Amino acid sequence: MKLSPRFEAALAMATQLHAGQMRKGTEEQKRNGTEIPYVSHLLGVSSLVLEHGGSEDQAIAALLHDAVEDQGGIKTLDRIRDHFGSEVAGIVDHCTDAYEDPKPEWRERKETYVDEVPNMPATAALVSCADKLHNARAILSDLREVGDDLWSRFTGEKDGTLWYYRSLVDSFGKAFPGRLTDELRRTVEEIERLA
Repeated sequence: MKLSPRFEAALAMATQLHAGQMRKGTEEQKRNGTEIPYVSHLLGVSSLVLEHGGSEDQAIAALLHDAVEDQGGIKTLDRIRDHFGSEVAGIVDHCTDAYEDPKPEWRERKETYVDEVPNMPATAALVSCADKLHNARAILSDLREVGDDLWSRFTGEKDGTLWYYRSLVDSFGKAFPGRLTDELRRTVEEIERLA
């Protein structure tokens, strides 16, 4: 598949929407000025989607999957729909766990999200699973580097974050079995082994 100018436009939109946002990182990264731009996550998720047979619409949705939650709520979803169509907006909608600011309580949002995985269309499940795998890989890498200090970055801390990823593996395993879900399971198992 050859990507069209729509993909380039989505990358530009994602870069603009998340321009000031950085990945969760250590204090060391902040002191050294080596914080990771958030767009790196969006590119990673989009890459996983393409590597696992996703369409251009899915790759575009992967670039924009956090835009609604982090950068403007329903107005941003409407903007995505206007620029990229209902299919992309629908996938982004399924990947969003909160529209309001402040967001509802963390555990409640995550329980609802896990419960919704089996109801996602396969197009959205691929993007969501790619997102969770990319995040899990980052957690594993950081856990190897900084150890248990890692958990202070997360609202759910160690126990809640481990519960969330275990629950995601179970939900994706039932609703969306395949290579991507298997890789998520292996990554989460390694996180649990080191935690």
